[in-house]
Amino acid sequence: MDKYINLVKLSVGSESVDSLIAWQDSYRRRFADGLPRHITRMWPKREPEILNGGSIFWVIKGVIQCRQRILRLDEVTGEDGIRRCAIVLDPQIHRTQGAQKRPFQGWRYLKPEDSPADLPESRAQDDALPEDLNRALAEIGVL
Repeated sequence: MDKYINLVKLSVGSESVDSLIAWQDSYRRRFADGLPRHITRMWPKREPEILNGGSIFWVIKGVIQCRQRILRLDEVTGEDGIRRCAIVLDPQIHRTQGAQKRPFQGWRYLKPEDSPADLPESRAQDDALPEDLNRALAEIGVL
């Protein structure tokens, strides 16, 4: 199989890529392997495609701003006894070109051809644009 699929997910509570990084750094210490995770109730039906090179693209303040490569999917059981899916992520976060995304619940599949490109390394550490400007540029397709 040479095809892959990405996921897109709202990063609820994140104000910026930096706040997502800080939250993941503190949260991942809970796990023996030290890798960040996103735990979700639903198990992706397209698991083989996701694990064939897929990433999770994070929506922050209505704009896709970064992505992380998905390493594996682990089964976890919550304190309530319900089976869940832990999406285990590469700790490296890649900033992407901004792409506006309307609110949605859960995660969605994102085709590679519809996924925003990574920013060049030379721009990855640039200061973030103000939220309103970032959103406006994404709306008109400049980012």
